[in-house]
Parts: sequence; C-alpha cells; structure tokens
Amino acid sequence: MKNTALSETHMALGAKMVPFAGYNMPVSYEGVNIEHETVRKAVGVFDVSHMGEFLVSGPNALELIQKVCSNDASKLTVGKAQYSCFPNETGGIVDDLIVYRVKEEEYLLVVNASNIQKDWDWINKHNSMGAQLRDISEDYSLLAIQGPKAVEAMQSLSSVDLSAIKFYNFVVGDFAGIEHTIISATGYTGSGGFEIYCKNSEVKQVWDQVLEAGADFGIKPVGLAARDTLRLEMGYCLYGNDIDDTTSPIEAGLGWITKFTKDFINSEALKDQKERTPERKLVGFELDDRGIPRQGYDIVDGNGNKIGEVTSGTMSPSLKKGLGMGYVPAVMAAPGSKINIQIRKNAVPATVVKLPFYKG
Repeated sequence: MKNTALSETHMALGAKMVPFAGYNMPVSYEGVNIEHETVRKAVGVFDVSHMGEFLVSGPNALELIQKVCSNDASKLTVGKAQYSCFPNETGGIVDDLIVYRVKEEEYLLVVNASNIQKDWDWINKHNSMGAQLRDISEDYSLLAIQGPKAVEAMQSLSSVDLSAIKFYNFVVGDFAGIEHTIISATGYTGSGGFEIYCKNSEVKQVWDQVLEAGADFGIKPVGLAARDTLRLEMGYCLYGNDIDDTTSPIEAGLGWITKFTKDFINSEALKDQKERTPERKLVGFELDDRGIPRQGYDIVDGNGNKIGEVTSGTMSPSLKKGLGMGYVPAVMAAPGSKINIQIRKNAVPATVVKLPFYKG
C-alpha cells in the first residue's frame, strides 16, 4: 500500500483511512454530509495526490496526443486544459484524463490513480512517432481546493489574481510560498475552485498554509466519500463505475469530448456509432420513493425485466433524495422516462432526469 506525502497528516487529523487504487487514502474526517456541505457552501481541501501525471514533450508531442485522445488537443494554447479520454480499439475507454498544455511542445496528462500503469503502457505502445514521455506520478502531489469561497479564501497565498483564471485554464505561479506551482481552475465537484500541483517535498507546506488561510472561511479537509457524492450530483463519470473498457464515449454521453475532425484510435467505429445512435445510453435518474440506489443494483422495466444496471448511486446530501446513473436502452433514455431500481425485494420507481442533478 502506497502513502501520499500527506498520509501521516491525515491520520493525525483523525481521518478514516481506506485502501484506494493502491494508496492509503482518507475517505472521511468528520463525515460525508458535513464535508459535502462544506464544499457546496464554503471551501474544502482534498488530497488527491494518488492521481497520475505524465509529461509528453518534443516536436511530436501533439501528434501522439491527437492519436490516443478523443478530444482535439490542437485547440489547446499554453495555459489551457481539456477533458478527454483514451479510446481503446474495441469501442471502450482505457481511461479519462485532463490534458494541460504547459509549453509550446510540452503537455501534462493527468490520469486516474487506478490506471497509471495501464495508461503508461497504452501511450508507450502507440508512441510510434517518438514523443518524449516521462512518468512523474511518484514525484508530484495534487490538492483540490473546492467551493464557492475558494478564490477569496486562497487569494492571500498567491500574487496571481485567482479570480482571473477561467474554468479549464491554469497558471504556473507562486502559491503558499512555493514558486512554481500549477494553479488550475479545474475540479470534480461542480462548486468551483482550484487544483494545485506541486512536488511531494512541498505539499505539506502548501496543505498547512491552505488550512490556515481558509480558517476564517470555514475550510475543512474533505475525503474521498464526499468527493464521490459531489461528483455524482454533477453527473460526472467515474472510471471503473460509469465508464470502463467496455463502455464507449458515445454511450456514456461523452460525445462532446469525441471530436471527429481528426483521426484517433478507433475513431471510425465511434463515428459510425454516433451516426447510428448507440443501443444504450448512460442516464441520470432520481428515485420517486424512498431508497438508496447502489452500484450493481438492477434497473428493471415495469414487468420486472432487467434492462440495465446502476453504475453509481447514493443518497444526495444536497437534494436529500436517492439518485444515480446507469445504462438503459436508448429508447428509455429520454428525460421523464420511467424505470425501476431493484433494491432488495422492491422495484422502486425512478425517473430519468437531465444531468446535472445539482443545479447550484
């Protein structure tokens, strides 16, 4: 089990630690509902240093990224980031990721912790053009400072005007006394804020100063449990739940990051699927009655026939109702469609809704 540079800090704060993607990670501190509400209403800080980081550089960097990624990275200028995915050769997804253009010929790819080795092997396998690749995952830490008060709470820690960094843009600048951090207006919560990339040797200083600067704004450390409820309220996909090697980006509602203005791995088949409309689609649903949908529960029709499976589900801390996502036949994917979630012996009625669940 690997530790992040802050694992001991989390334990000292009384965090409940769990194994996650091979790392010893904090799942909660005070409780998921308190931490969730902190991010929605004030500001919270997550240690997500388990995420993977690859540098792709050199004159052929863009060519490689264009080949392995579904989104069009030629649109990126220095200081911009882009959500994307690695399609596989059989219609599924190797991983989803964020691509940062750090310099003219250098890109940072941020991938899921559970897929670091798989992604690294995948990119190297397709690097026929000789782009320079470096796996820096073991050297860098990542903090997510999320919530509507994030800008105000953190401005004292940087000479950069944090309010000027637009969504999916980033700046390399000073933060918490560290000169060269990436301050990125990205996140996985839907409540705004930043993600801060720094070296492992620097992250304890950053963490301590973030908590100190945010004290007057009600900042709290937040664990992975609330990270999951926050992202689910936004309808954001989680790799391993809602997307995987068997789900296509078109089925998963990720057509917006799948650009057919260029060739990429399996692009022809995905383009064909988009034009034909896939047989199944990932939808969001809310329970009409009491209950909590969980990953793996069957989705059934009015006659009790299985038509799909819940990929993510929870009791929403913000909306106080059971909600989730899952794949259903395309004919039942329109908002307003009625489905049922099999919760033990009961088929609980539910309604397909337009994402996100949480409107802010």
